[in-house]
Amino acid sequence: MSPSVASVPSPAPGAAAGTSSGPLPAEVAAALKRDAAGLVAAVVQQYDTNEVLMLGWMDDEALHRTMTTGRVTFYSRSRQEYWRKGDTSGHVQWVKSVAMDCDGDALLVRVDQVGAACHTGTRTCFDGRDLDVTTGQAH
Repeated sequence: MSPSVASVPSPAPGAAAGTSSGPLPAEVAAALKRDAAGLVAAVVQQYDTNEVLMLGWMDDEALHRTMTTGRVTFYSRSRQEYWRKGDTSGHVQWVKSVAMDCDGDALLVRVDQVGAACHTGTRTCFDGRDLDVTTGQAH
């Protein structure tokens, strides 16, 4: 269930951000609002049920790989390297679409998830983790 690291060496996150020689189309690179580490949050959602599966982080290279390979690639903040869900577990995320939010500071990656999305073995990283809240309603 643990992610596997891609065999390509990891440059610094966001190193190519906004440069014409970077891996992303110029308009995408210019629209992205990265954090101080050069990363953007990527919400992963099952394409046909809209189930939210997990949250990962991407730099420009991880987003480029996701957009061009058909598989989702993340950047590990703790290990500082790229990884793809399913390389060791077989629980692959097949890309169906990628969208940027209105502010450019988050991505929505719609996938066809094979097996569990969470490293704990659950379908989503949110299974069984509900918090007690006071609910509201529209007037």
